[in-house]
Amino acid sequence: MMSPATASAQNCATLDVVVARGTSEPGYLGSAIGDPLYAVLSTQLPVDTTAHRVEYPADLLVPSSVGDGTRAMTTHLLSQAAACPEQRFVLVGYSQGAAVTHGVLGSPAMLVLPGMWVLPAELSSRVVAVLLFGDPLRLVGGTVAPLYADRTENYCTAGDPVCAGGIFPTAHGAYGWAFAAAAGQVNARL
Repeated sequence: MMSPATASAQNCATLDVVVARGTSEPGYLGSAIGDPLYAVLSTQLPVDTTAHRVEYPADLLVPSSVGDGTRAMTTHLLSQAAACPEQRFVLVGYSQGAAVTHGVLGSPAMLVLPGMWVLPAELSSRVVAVLLFGDPLRLVGGTVAPLYADRTENYCTAGDPVCAGGIFPTAHGAYGWAFAAAAGQVNARL
């Protein structure tokens, strides 16, 4: 299995897994979701993959954090789409990163915020799957833009205060149960 850092060096892999980590989450792609999810995806998918960390503050005290994340994710997708015409994408967002991913996809709830960078619709066919974990918009009934609804999986652990209104803060980082299912969903869409 390749590490995300090694995988990133292979620019035009079949599938680029683009991860927006959660608030203050350590790790290259994020220790709660991105790193362990990519480990599962890279071993279970039948195609070569790369991993990309969305560089943004991931800090609730930085008012522009989500907007910065949408700019970074959209810029990466546009750059990769131009450089690698056959490459397709899996977009992953955890917690605040899920809000970033919503913004990139043009989710109606996010378009009211300033500074959102939305992926052009002509690139939508290159997005194989959208995987959201601990999505704060889920709690208020927010959904992805209709263009992406058929390829989006939104995982929420019971008791997670961020996506389910639960009372168990540790549930917000307990998503290992969903990784094999997420890999299966991506594989089914390849």
